[in-house]
Amino acid sequence: MMPPMALDPQAKALLDALAQMGGPPILESEPAEVREAMAALVAMAAPGDEEVREVVEQTIPGPGGPLRLRIYTPVLATEGAPQACLVWYHGGGWVIGDLDSADGVCRALCGRSAATVVSVDYRLAPEHQYPAAIDDAEAAFDWVRDHADGLYLDRDRIAVGGDSAGGNLAALVAQSRKGQVAFQLLVYPATDLTNSHPSHEENAEGYLLTRDHMIWFAGHYLGDHDRTDPRVSPLHAEDLSGLAPAYVLTAEFDPLRDEGEAYAARLADAGVEVTSRRYDGMIHAFFQLRGLIDRADDALDEAAAELRRALT
Repeated sequence: MMPPMALDPQAKALLDALAQMGGPPILESEPAEVREAMAALVAMAAPGDEEVREVVEQTIPGPGGPLRLRIYTPVLATEGAPQACLVWYHGGGWVIGDLDSADGVCRALCGRSAATVVSVDYRLAPEHQYPAAIDDAEAAFDWVRDHADGLYLDRDRIAVGGDSAGGNLAALVAQSRKGQVAFQLLVYPATDLTNSHPSHEENAEGYLLTRDHMIWFAGHYLGDHDRTDPRVSPLHAEDLSGLAPAYVLTAEFDPLRDEGEAYAARLADAGVEVTSRRYDGMIHAFFQLRGLIDRADDALDEAAAELRRALT
């Protein structure tokens, strides 16, 4: 086993600054407080300034009422020609996050991959517990696919992706819509909500996302629901054969590291084409922290290149 790398200096500086700011322990916090804290962190990052042709919002019928989407069209889109598409699910532990928190990542992936990106504002817990988020995630994918012609999208080149909890939803959609999803872009995905992998102990605290955070998030999202349910933890699915090719990105100093890599390994064992990439020295959420952590741009470049390669 390779010895751990050093924590990236920019990640360390960010963690030190956040520690100085203080705040109540997560287990004593209300969802509204944590949502405000996430919005403040995202606001510290560089704004989403990637050039795209158009950004429009669309409201569609959802399982629990109107469901908002934000659609990003790339500059290089050919007028009237079917485009490749990524349906993106934001992170935030199924409790926090929204279209705005995902805006920078979606703009970057759209601009750098030349694919249309559809960002999904799925319902959040604890106001809407499981299965609200996955029901919305599937409904959004189905709507995009059903309306592909009107959106000038290629129905055979629709990928799913997301970070953290969004990676969980993307993996679950790829399973339930096998044969319809063209590619999976999974960024430090939560694949096993039992929190039983070694990285949950190794990176339990001090690296932005903590073990207590995961307990808090899962508690709000699942209540007493079985954490080993394959509709909750995609790693627990019996059969992963025949799923779409995947790119799985993990971060070294992240409680979710091992479960993401375990999922990539199971995909490979099932005969799925998969690329697994660990970003050494990185922490959870670095992917959306452009301007604070330089390697976020490297990760976005690589993810966009993998998406472009898979959908071309």
